[in-house]
Amino acid sequence: MLLNPTFLKLNKTPLLLVLLSFLFYGTFAYDLVRTDYTKLIILYSALFVLFYKLVQHFKSNTQFLTYLAFGFRAVFILAIPNLSQDFYRFIWDGRMILEGINPYLFTVESFISQGDFPVAEAQALRAGMGALNASHFTNYPPINQLCFTIAALFAGKSILGSVFVMRLLIIAADFGTLHFGKALLEKLNIPIYNIFWYILNPFIIIELTGNLHFEGVMIFFLVWSLYLLYIGKWQFAALVLALSISVKLIPLIFLPLFFQWFMKRNDKDKETSTVLNFTRLIVFYAIIIMTTVLLFVPFYSSEFIHNYSKTVALWFQNFEFNGSIYYIAREIGFLFRGYNEIAIIGIVTPILVILFVLIITFFRRNRTPIALITAMLLVLSFYYFTTTTVHPWYLATLLILSVFTKYKFPLVWSFVIILSYLAYVNLNKADKSENLWLITLEYAVVYGVFIWEVFIKKAPKLEA
Repeated sequence: MLLNPTFLKLNKTPLLLVLLSFLFYGTFAYDLVRTDYTKLIILYSALFVLFYKLVQHFKSNTQFLTYLAFGFRAVFILAIPNLSQDFYRFIWDGRMILEGINPYLFTVESFISQGDFPVAEAQALRAGMGALNASHFTNYPPINQLCFTIAALFAGKSILGSVFVMRLLIIAADFGTLHFGKALLEKLNIPIYNIFWYILNPFIIIELTGNLHFEGVMIFFLVWSLYLLYIGKWQFAALVLALSISVKLIPLIFLPLFFQWFMKRNDKDKETSTVLNFTRLIVFYAIIIMTTVLLFVPFYSSEFIHNYSKTVALWFQNFEFNGSIYYIAREIGFLFRGYNEIAIIGIVTPILVILFVLIITFFRRNRTPIALITAMLLVLSFYYFTTTTVHPWYLATLLILSVFTKYKFPLVWSFVIILSYLAYVNLNKADKSENLWLITLEYAVVYGVFIWEVFIKKAPKLEA
């Protein structure tokens, strides 16, 4: 098809856009440092415009869009991530497991400070991940650790080799998401090309394939689970959802939302149906909990729970990055108390999130597939709007959920989130704080679109 003269003749301009995209992705992968903010913004903005144009033009030719998705990812195959340092910790954890050492029990710094180098390239990995990461216990769940271990197994003495293996795993997961995402869209009678707002999005290509964030693997299992749930294989769906949780913990926030899905009544025999559905709900939750716990068992020890819970708590009571409502609350705290009250706010916001989840669970009808996915989108949005830390790659889950709905604010957010990277401009300066004007601009756009879609325009309901 690509060498078909008619195809080439009819698509000269779009194919020029494809060539420009390859050029810009190559520049992004191999000739960019994250502190070069002008180049970063220009490249990302150009790629986003090209992506939008390509999806619009080829939306009836999903095969060609799939080729592009493969091709753009292939550009990064030998690139070292340039916007994130987390992959150095991934490599460290995987190599620790191969050495028979439980990565949840020791910080990187506890070895390096004593001159102990338990894995290959230990000093290079410690230097790459930075002091903050090295001083904390790992927080990556067991399936994520399995991915790290696979990389260590095939490339135990090469950082680039480990990057290559992890990148292949993430690309494979993306195309699993493409497969089950298209299948679910087809079942829901939603245009199949919607999946390319996720798969072909430069945000996804750069953050997951480029920067090696394993949200892509978590999302693959999440979408697969939703598809299985839709076709009635709810036991298998529970198992796969547990795998998603065991990559990243974020799907835990969705668990209460399945209540109404399972409690749908059969009008012919309401009493029998209610008992049966409640039993299925309990079994569904039991499969998820037991599978998740069993996956953690190989790492269990008396210190494990303390170390892991301590590390997870950092995201609520210590870390601050790209917040919105939290930053407003923080400024109010400064005005009235004279200091940062993250310890208090970090306790209050999770309580608010739990209350919001319960409201959405019991006071909103989440009985159809689209209603359930929309509820997930709203719950996760509320969490990100109130949390202390929103790293760019967190938005990947919002973005995939949005393709099954009429809401586009996550797509807009995936563009303006690039502004959060401008915090790195101050890395080598005395003042390492974020530029709150840029954060304000980011969230002004996001909240503007969110309010328009949810409260003013009110996106039309979709029913399967």
